[in-house]
Amino acid sequence: MPEKLQSPKGTHDVLPADAAPRLAVERVARKVLEGAGYRRVETPTFEATELFARGVGASTDIVQKEMFTFEDGGGRSITLRPEGTAPVARAYLQHGMHKLPQPVKLWYLSSFFRNERAQAGRFRQFWQIGAEAIGSAEPVVDAESIVLLHTVLTELGVQDLHLRLGSLGTPQTRADYREKLVAHLRANEDRLSEEVRGRIDLNPLRAFDADHPGTREVMRTAPLLMDELAAEDAEHFAEVRAHLDAAGVPYDLDPTLVRGLDYYARTVFEFTSGALGAQSAVGGGGRYDGLIEQLGGPATPGTGWAAGIERILLSAGHRPEPEPVLDLYVAIDGEQRDLRVTGFQLAQRARAAGLNAQLELAGRSMKGQLKQAARSGARYVAVVRSEEIGLKDMESGEQHPVTGGVDAVVHDVLRGGTL
Repeated sequence: MPEKLQSPKGTHDVLPADAAPRLAVERVARKVLEGAGYRRVETPTFEATELFARGVGASTDIVQKEMFTFEDGGGRSITLRPEGTAPVARAYLQHGMHKLPQPVKLWYLSSFFRNERAQAGRFRQFWQIGAEAIGSAEPVVDAESIVLLHTVLTELGVQDLHLRLGSLGTPQTRADYREKLVAHLRANEDRLSEEVRGRIDLNPLRAFDADHPGTREVMRTAPLLMDELAAEDAEHFAEVRAHLDAAGVPYDLDPTLVRGLDYYARTVFEFTSGALGAQSAVGGGGRYDGLIEQLGGPATPGTGWAAGIERILLSAGHRPEPEPVLDLYVAIDGEQRDLRVTGFQLAQRARAAGLNAQLELAGRSMKGQLKQAARSGARYVAVVRSEEIGLKDMESGEQHPVTGGVDAVVHDVLRGGTL
């Protein structure tokens, strides 16, 4: 016997029972984001590897360890997208969106791919909703972005929600701070984990994320970037906080907050859920004023976020979605071909009129068809016979003959099944 095929490690199937909650996420995201002027965008599943090396950062874990990269037929290096901001920034540049009124506000719901160890709510193929506002450096853009994600997560019922907020300053501020942090790490190198020691020069900020006890002890006395902010950066961050206060969105200042992507500058934030345990992140983002420039465009400010759908659903708990109402089930009482054709025509006419309609497809007996209609929650059953079409009200059990053909049946169902 051949080996039984399974879904690849770190992936999962979205079965029909799982689809309704995911549709609820999409519905809420669309309502909240499009209500605020964001418009949907979708980028290709794969991009040139250089996009992520330049945009996300060659020193990040994503680029160094987690990307699914391959060569296409022309020998070009291609990568399945591991995140959404760099592709959206590429699309902004490619399609001349700088000519539109700024900021250009875009949102997406897409699948992404990272070759990392699967955990609860974390997969190698995963789905995210994301929002990007490109073309404005105003602090109110940061605040609005954060409030919109807070609204989405709250409306979806994410439990024990917390917002961590910080600022990374400008690239120059970060470069000056980096020298101080590297000096601190070098002075305590013997107490650091091997992984942190290996990337002191490459990405020292990631030391704040370490779980290693010795490293955590060293980082308790490390200099903090938020203490080094230039006056302009500090004022920008103060305005972001003032807008959040005005919106009534609570937050905790976290001077050690580090996002795993190199393009962030100034505001960074992360939403966590106490329902998720140690791996508590649900979504987050921040400002990326240098990203467009890194991709070859002019200096263009931007801010945005992404939130994992699997993480949202896990932290929101089970919230059953109502099944769509089935208006009409078309049953066939007989084996003749003309009866099946009439039933098929009736189902199509009903759907064209805006009704939810299902057609008997399995050759069941009439008793079996009525049972299936009841299981499906049908309001009415149209029984197609050689001499007439009967319309049965499944709630009252009453059945009426309908004259006038399939259009008359559709008409009766639309007005409530009465004659």
